[in-house]
Amino acid sequence: MIEELHSQGKTVEQIAECLKHVPLHPRTISAIESAHDLGCDLKVVSDANQFYIETILKHHGLYRCLSEIITNPTAVDGEGRLRIFPYNDLVSFHGCNLCPPNLCKDLVIEQIQASMSEKGKSRFIYLGDGRGDYRPTLKLDRGDHVVPRKGFPLSDRLLSNPSLLKADCHEWSNWGGGVQFM
Repeated sequence: MIEELHSQGKTVEQIAECLKHVPLHPRTISAIESAHDLGCDLKVVSDANQFYIETILKHHGLYRCLSEIITNPTAVDGEGRLRIFPYNDLVSFHGCNLCPPNLCKDLVIEQIQASMSEKGKSRFIYLGDGRGDYRPTLKLDRGDHVVPRKGFPLSDRLLSNPSLLKADCHEWSNWGGGVQFM
């Protein structure tokens, strides 16, 4: 997609300006800000890319709320073109057929859990909706929470075999009812 935009003469600045129009539901913004204010360690694990995520979060004033963004890195080359690189080394790809080859959320979640354990933190809340979110949710333990978006691949997959999931599951479809698990 980036190559197509550049072939149409779009600049990095124009792409950033377009990303600033990506809407976030007001309750998404308040949920992130509230969790941050309560001292939650918020991280984004996404197979999108650094430029997109940071641009959107900064525009909505949420970048400050996150301790880490784990995604595909980006850089602007000498010609002013945005380049996206895979987070995972594609040469030694782990072979999971549920994850995109550029970022294995399963491995990332294992690393986060190990870090949490070292810091004495124990509760994990995982929000997701895609196919690549399935395996990481199976790594969660009792007392953890998975919050899948109803009607999306993660929710459908979890509901097809709920006995594999140790964490509590809280589906959501819109912000009307909210999600309560604290």
